[in-house]
Amino acid sequence: MTDLPETSKPGGRSRPAAHAPVDNALARIRAMQGSLAPGARRIADYVLQRPDEVLQMSVTELSEATQASEGSVINFCQRLGLSGFQQLKLSLAQEIVRPVQFIHEDLEPGDDADIVCRKIFHSGIQALRDTLSVLDPRALARAVEVLRGARRIEIYGIGSSAPIAEDAHYRMLRIGLDAKAVTDSHIQAISASQTDPGVAVLTISHSGATHETVMSTKLAKAAGAQTVVITNYARSPIQAHADVVLFTMARETRFRTEAMTSRIAQLCVLDAVIAALALADYDRATESLRSTFDVLSSKRF
Repeated sequence: MTDLPETSKPGGRSRPAAHAPVDNALARIRAMQGSLAPGARRIADYVLQRPDEVLQMSVTELSEATQASEGSVINFCQRLGLSGFQQLKLSLAQEIVRPVQFIHEDLEPGDDADIVCRKIFHSGIQALRDTLSVLDPRALARAVEVLRGARRIEIYGIGSSAPIAEDAHYRMLRIGLDAKAVTDSHIQAISASQTDPGVAVLTISHSGATHETVMSTKLAKAAGAQTVVITNYARSPIQAHADVVLFTMARETRFRTEAMTSRIAQLCVLDAVIAALALADYDRATESLRSTFDVLSSKRF
């Protein structure tokens, strides 16, 4: 469904579409600052004083920094005519970030193809190094235990996390696991609500604050499923519904809604999880790899 450019407020006034960033976000915040309740005023003060820091924060981190609830942060964003915190970050970025940084943070407008390649590859390499430094082997081992012990595995991802979920689905099938990827938000919610203690859910969410995947993970947890989450921020809403958290470390979402370097880190974490799963059931995994290789070989010339 296509978003309309404007929606109506009571009284006939119009406001920007709920899913679009707004112009002059800082000026808008200053204009309404005096009419805000104390909690919302703390949020406004923090955003006005530290807009660069806010670009790098999750909604949970901002709520903790301002001693306000996550709901208060979302309500504050909605008073600006935004759908949520990510749109606030994009609105701030429009004011304080150079346009080239929306393509990639390290690029300059005059960079040639050689420099572009070096910078893009370097940022990917750095994301892998940083992710390795924060990835807890004990958490990974626990995730393997949860996934291995499940009767069925469901994998959730939305937007740029959806192809990562599909890749995990394919890889798990290859080693003989009963898995399915669910990347439609409505089907996710239905499927999550119908899980049980015999199901493990693997959710991939870079921000950990995407409403659809947070809600689906919450529903699965409430239904008794064990939940494993791959995410980037040390503090984010999805972690309240996770039994196991595996962290990546990529810095790109300071300015963009769609993940770039984080996909590399997510894929590498999944590689480690799936390799560990295969080693844990070595005979079954190798036999499944052999049989599926034979099936796939018929599709090659």
